[in-house]
Amino acid sequence: MGEMSVLDQLAVSLGRRDEVPNIELAERISQNKDTASVKELISALKHKNKNIQADCIKVLYEVGDRSPDLIAPYLSEFLALLKSKNNRMQWGGMAALSAIVKSDSDGIYHNLTTILDAADNGTVITKDNAVNILIYLCGVSSYRSECMVLLMEQLKKSAVNQLPMYAERSLPVIDLKSKEEFISILNSRLSDLEKESSKKRLLKVLKVAGKM
Repeated sequence: MGEMSVLDQLAVSLGRRDEVPNIELAERISQNKDTASVKELISALKHKNKNIQADCIKVLYEVGDRSPDLIAPYLSEFLALLKSKNNRMQWGGMAALSAIVKSDSDGIYHNLTTILDAADNGTVITKDNAVNILIYLCGVSSYRSECMVLLMEQLKKSAVNQLPMYAERSLPVIDLKSKEEFISILNSRLSDLEKESSKKRLLKVLKVAGKM
């Protein structure tokens, strides 16, 4: 990365209010397999400047999207963020865990209780990422049956605004065994949806599931 510290390349350090520098930094770190920069960003998650913290978590989960293996060694640091009083750090931590699941599904599976507890008390983005984690784990044969039960619970209680998206994202992991329960839950929640567009999305998922 040259002489410039990784923190000097964050949007806030460059006086920028957009995320472009952070995304470009994540791309460079990912391409160069730059483990030293990842380590420095992890250390700065406890920085006294909240803006630096926010930029660091952004870069880290963007790195995770591109190269989950680069951030996977820091699973415990991201789990710790789920207890943060700062919403940005909390959902950022969950976004990082949602990336790590592709590299270390075992580590994520063993911390599912912590992850789902945080989702229950967290923001919409925290919940979205937790549901993504469950959907991914449903695609891993050894975790499938247990995680499918947990996914169905999320579909039963999810916020009305999120339900169509969760249903759409769940479709690829629904099999003949889980199909009936999936259809039954969605049918029971159709009346909760007030927006016509949301109803249409859910009916479309039901139609696809019905043909499986």
